Amino acid sequence: MSATNDLGQWYKSIPKMTRAWFTASIVVSFAPRLGLVRPHNLILLLTPIIKNFQIWRLLTAVLFYPVGFNLLINLFFIYQYSTRLETSTFNGKPADYVFCLSFLWLCNIIVGIILTMPVLMDGMILSVMYIWCQLNKETMMSFWF
Repeated sequence: MSATNDLGQWYKSIPKMTRAWFTASIVVSFAPRLGLVRPHNLILLLTPIIKNFQIWRLLTAVLFYPVGFNLLINLFFIYQYSTRLETSTFNGKPADYVFCLSFLWLCNIIVGIILTMPVLMDGMILSVMYIWCQLNKETMMSFWF
């Protein structure tokens, strides 16, 4: 019972925007695994967006990643760097952080369309990591745990 309580406390301790991004990434990534949706309907493809008005692809392309070890690493990076960025630079300024994430999302969508990249979670995470690293150049970090 305490392990469940500890997990719930850990989840509630995550800042709001990071928690929303983290949760959405888990839900969108596991939905195809559970048979709720086809993975092909979650990736960034320009033709269905324009012809069939499938605008959800603009969001799900950033949140979807095939289930596996790489997804766990991405979720760890979302937790680690987004939490640090949200609690330091954007502490007390949630609208600024939402604007930052929205701008990074838009840039990733534009680059994804130009370079025909269907899955954009890596780019979004690397964008947040880059911002945090540029703001904390003097901090020594261990890359793998």
